[in-house]
Amino acid sequence: MTIEGPGVRIRVIDAFTGEPFTGNPAGVCLLEAGGWPDESWMRRVAAEMRHSETAFAYPLPDGDGADWALRWFTPAAEVDLCGHATLATAHALHADSGRAGTIRFSSRSGILLAHTHGGGSITLDFPAARLATVPVASALTEALGASPEAAFGTGDLGDVLVVVRDEATVRALEPDLAALAQWTRAENVRGVIVTAPAAEPGTGYDYVSRFFAPAVDVDEDPFTGSAHTALAPYWSRRLDSTELVGLQASARGGTARTAIAGERVHLTGGAVTVLDGTVLAAGG
Repeated sequence: MTIEGPGVRIRVIDAFTGEPFTGNPAGVCLLEAGGWPDESWMRRVAAEMRHSETAFAYPLPDGDGADWALRWFTPAAEVDLCGHATLATAHALHADSGRAGTIRFSSRSGILLAHTHGGGSITLDFPAARLATVPVASALTEALGASPEAAFGTGDLGDVLVVVRDEATVRALEPDLAALAQWTRAENVRGVIVTAPAAEPGTGYDYVSRFFAPAVDVDEDPFTGSAHTALAPYWSRRLDSTELVGLQASARGGTARTAIAGERVHLTGGAVTVLDGTVLAAGG
């Protein structure tokens, strides 16, 4: 696909929030039908945007099994699954059409569903991560500057889920990002999810988390939808509830309502468009 003409529309959408300048910003490029532009152009756009992910999507023909093809890029790499940029893409499509409904995305993680609701919230239907206990590596403990109670591999998600004692520990983390990048590269994982139960009942959330992926140029992600495909199953079992609320305790913050549905996780949140512009540099 060759992109020609005056440019390509791009939006910045804050996801998993109802307020601008909170949640996780994602770039969203909705392309014309006909296939992907040159990959190097998409990578350059994502690097220019400097958000943790930029999503690119184009419409598929009827009967193709999905409505839109979807890919996600960090400033440094393409990723297999991204929740907040998927939610942001669904928000952009809903804004353009003005209609609620279900959007089917074809992605590197299979068919993903996004249900847009009349009130503006969006529910993502993602595969649940398969958790497996792994040893707590001393190098990971040193890089985080905290002593985990347990650690879990997340299967195809490609992260390590680390459980620490309490919410205060999660909030106080100041990891050695260079050491953490070295460890994640050596272990061939995308990033590290750190989590703990909410400090007090009745706070409006059930568990907290933070997400670090310096090896893919995301030192700390403001809100990581894909990480909640691991967080939701873990906390649902531990707290004996299929429906919970997760707070990502980054500087910007963000929340999602999570629900377990068999081998799937439903993630519900809001989104706000904060920028709408044009990429003037064409791609080939």
